[in-house]
Amino acid sequence: MEVNLRIRDDASETPDTLQTVYEFDGFSILWEHATGIDGGNYGRNHGIAFIGNNGTLVLDRQGWEVIPEEEFQGWGKEGIPKMEAMKFDNGGQSGLDLHTQNFMAAVKSRDASKLTAPIKVGYDAALVSHMGNVAFKTGNRIYWDDATGKFKNDDANKFLMANYENGWKLPMV
Repeated sequence: MEVNLRIRDDASETPDTLQTVYEFDGFSILWEHATGIDGGNYGRNHGIAFIGNNGTLVLDRQGWEVIPEEEFQGWGKEGIPKMEAMKFDNGGQSGLDLHTQNFMAAVKSRDASKLTAPIKVGYDAALVSHMGNVAFKTGNRIYWDDATGKFKNDDANKFLMANYENGWKLPMV
């Protein structure tokens, strides 16, 4: 049975809301996203939050903020320092615009060392995001094999390459 979870009739390939648990050696990450909501978590309509025992670091394209945890004082441990609230505003500049400008300057100069975020950082971020979508599409827990650059689950590997519609192909340059 196929279930269509889309609310809108658009070209989206991912659900409007999704939660994904990533298990790495020594730590786990819970990823949540929701589109189409203006009043998101922490009063922002986009961004990411790193939630820890002592506080939460919230980042978006306008800056970052550390929100101290007021109630949790440690697992019976003494001496856990109380976090101070901190905030950084990048003066209204868009982080996306700054990254784009930096990328274009590096391309024009043909000098990858000028990148403030190396290509590998973008690759890793895209790969992890893609993994959540692949797990959703397969409906299964998936496992990545870094040595082969493929999923250990054969059914997941069909999502590694784009599936273009209507005979469209990515132009080769």
